[in-house]
Amino acid sequence: MTQKLAAGLIIYRKLAESIEYLLLQTSYSENHWTPPKGHLDEGEDYLTAAVRETEEEAGLKEDLDYTFLSKTFSIECNYVIKGKEPKKVLYWIAKMLNPNTEIKLSHEHINYKWLKLSDACEITKYDEMKCVLNRADTFIINNMKN
Repeated sequence: MTQKLAAGLIIYRKLAESIEYLLLQTSYSENHWTPPKGHLDEGEDYLTAAVRETEEEAGLKEDLDYTFLSKTFSIECNYVIKGKEPKKVLYWIAKMLNPNTEIKLSHEHINYKWLKLSDACEITKYDEMKCVLNRADTFIINNMKN
């Protein structure tokens, strides 16, 4: 069975002393909450897919709306879809340049929320995503410049 490949961004904003994460609620299946992410197009690398998917799903553009914390650090998430199909997702971490930038959802999502880590982990139903968010939070705190 072929492994599905996807990429996305863990987008955060800093408000006062608080870090909040952007999660989008899907318009399909179980309406679960996830960071912007999606499948790689043919011939596309992971990072390019993450940037493209973020713009498509949330209307956010690199360097205009967000900046990468690091393009060399990514978090790999592996899981099985519906008990059959293996999936690999690579996430990079990006910081919003303006914490009040408007999020423009695509047809693939019905809602979005900015959430503190504990709330983000509570709303996402998958342990793998909780692990990704916790690893991202640790990386952000250890690498925060301001």
